[in-house]
Amino acid sequence: MNERGSEPGASVRRAAAGRSGSGGRRAAGPSVGHPGREWDLATAIADPDGVRRGPDVGLPEVALAGRSNTGKSSLLNALTRRRGLARTSSTPGRTQQVLVFAGPEPVALADLPGYGWARASRGERTSWARLIDAYLRGREALRGLVVVIDARRGIGPLDEEMLARAAALELPWRLVVTKVDKLKRAERDRLPQVLGERAPAAILFSARTGEGRDDVWRAVADLAGLR
Repeated sequence: MNERGSEPGASVRRAAAGRSGSGGRRAAGPSVGHPGREWDLATAIADPDGVRRGPDVGLPEVALAGRSNTGKSSLLNALTRRRGLARTSSTPGRTQQVLVFAGPEPVALADLPGYGWARASRGERTSWARLIDAYLRGREALRGLVVVIDARRGIGPLDEEMLARAAALELPWRLVVTKVDKLKRAERDRLPQVLGERAPAAILFSARTGEGRDDVWRAVADLAGLR
């Protein structure tokens, strides 16, 4: 999307032409960026009540959802070019709130708690599921969803459940397949068959090589209604 070395999502700002909403959801304030401001945490939503009570950052939001340890945090860090903005760890379950990040772009990125971590207690899994559901249903600034899957694991039942939930809510979505650099050539060649009918909507991404970063930004701009 942008020339190598330029600001992250620069053409997202260029694409913003006053459009701040889609799909019947209320506009989330003016679609203006904040040139010069670094990406940073704008707000954290800890419980379902906080979805409506919490502050509106004044930007359309695109949320990142996925199983624990699929590379959501690495994707967010790559998009913003801020290493360490979102905490990455080999230990799943680190993101336990909805973390909304804002920066110089006319869109905010929301990192949802990962789902499917078997070692979390039933109470924790239930709490995170309720928080995610409340955010998807009740966040007026939300414009679209990026569902993140690990290329080595494919689309699982919980991912399909998330996509079905987005469809039921008439929430636009895109699929981002992470860690493609870890695939062997033959495994990569088989990805379209593995993804099946989801393949046309999938973007292949690698945080290590940067592959697909610009394509993800284009998808974010489309979901946010900026293109």
